[in-house]
Amino acid sequence: MGRETRVLRFRDGEMALDHAVVMGIVNVTPDSFYDGGMFLDAGLAVAYAMRLADEGAAILDVGGESTRPGADPVPADEEWRRVGPVLKALRPKTDARISIDTNKPEIAAKALELGVDLVNDVTGLRHPEMLALVARERPAAVVMHMKGEPKTMQRDPTYGDVVAEVLAFLEERTKVAVAAGVDPRSLVVDPGLGFGKMPEHNSEILRRLPEFRRLGYPVLIGASRKRFLGREPGQRLQGSVATALLAVDGGADIVRVHDVAETVAALRRGRAQ
Repeated sequence: MGRETRVLRFRDGEMALDHAVVMGIVNVTPDSFYDGGMFLDAGLAVAYAMRLADEGAAILDVGGESTRPGADPVPADEEWRRVGPVLKALRPKTDARISIDTNKPEIAAKALELGVDLVNDVTGLRHPEMLALVARERPAAVVMHMKGEPKTMQRDPTYGDVVAEVLAFLEERTKVAVAAGVDPRSLVVDPGLGFGKMPEHNSEILRRLPEFRRLGYPVLIGASRKRFLGREPGQRLQGSVATALLAVDGGADIVRVHDVAETVAALRRGRAQ
């Protein structure tokens, strides 16, 4: 595609993003919009994560709190009760990078103690303790844009220029992170499709995705099975894979997906052409 290779730095090594990589979603939640309740048992969640790694996921994103539109917050003790056993059992079993999908500093801290590689924070490292933790422990970190909070974010979100506003937020948050001591080579930006955005906003972000690469950080896109793809969640496989390919063509370095095998196969076919 003629784009420069970016490198994502972890505490113990690096990942060359010479081609787009897949982040597999492992939801240990009862209420996620697509797979809620399927992997509440830690053993099932670990087995599922291992399957995603075998299918080609370079990163496994484990989360214990749903961030679907309208979702209620989960207390930290309950979130850890869900994800702690999964992370503890999963780390010795795989060489895939493991991500914790959380906005709570106390959850991220415990996860990092268990060897997690990446913090995926839907609030964009806005909590001062989360920012300090990432600067101190030096994991990779995803800075995502969200307008509002999950409970209310889809109540008529409005923008003048959605791309300009999201870009400004990501630029500001990454500058704050670097100023706080976070290694810029460890940061990833995510425009947050579906997080306080209407379908037309998501489409505009995807259309103008090359503008996000100009920030200088790897770009993550999570469109998998989301509502703006239409139909019911179980009928969105083709749209999810097609959107992942569109995102990669526009410059995405990481795609966060439920359907790892199908996405990996499609990306490989694309690289072979």
